[in-house]
Amino acid sequence: MKIEILPDPGAVASHAARWLAAAARDAVAARGRFAFAVSGGHTPWQMLGLLAAEDVPWGKVHLFQVDERVAPEGHTDRNMTHIRKSLLVLASIPAGNVHPMPVEEGDLGAAALRYERELEAVAGTPAVLDAVHLGLGPDGHTASLVPGDPALDVDGSDLAVTGTYAGRVRMTLTYPAIDRARAVLWVVTGAEKAPVLPLLMAGDRSIPAGRVRNGQALLLADRAAAANLAPLR
Repeated sequence: MKIEILPDPGAVASHAARWLAAAARDAVAARGRFAFAVSGGHTPWQMLGLLAAEDVPWGKVHLFQVDERVAPEGHTDRNMTHIRKSLLVLASIPAGNVHPMPVEEGDLGAAALRYERELEAVAGTPAVLDAVHLGLGPDGHTASLVPGDPALDVDGSDLAVTGTYAGRVRMTLTYPAIDRARAVLWVVTGAEKAPVLPLLMAGDRSIPAGRVRNGQALLLADRAAAANLAPLR
């Protein structure tokens, strides 16, 4: 994994937006489309707002979600609510190229299977996303792969429905889907991440994030999050 340490969350968001824009241009040139999945978080919303102003071939971009909370459409708990406000109102991605996780359906297992088919229709079988954006929780979770959840052990599907975590059931990409991606972009900011960031860097499987394959990964962290990485500062 390559790591770059930047002064603050704003610098991380700006660098991440430029990286995604370059990745999109490269993917479109190579394969005719850019299929990527994004996670939630305050710095990522800033990243997406900045991405909207970058030179991106939006008509050939497909946006998927890494994870989503089970909540009504438009709810502030929903990642898609913030994706729409930060990116989709500004960037001209065709409506059919935006792929929200179907968390409003009654049968979440069937909905997850349909979302897997939707991924495959764009990114092949099995689906290979061009880029996956991930964050890191203070407890070491990433996506909605959280400590102790059965979704951690799903290896026969690209999607899983989790138990309740922080008050919400979630839908999430699984390790196989994330690990197949051509690139992973980690965005990690805030002092509360400092204790677990060294575990992620070490590939420590005691935390969910440490189980992600990081051979094609770039990690962007601010100084607060990287405080315990003294040799790298």
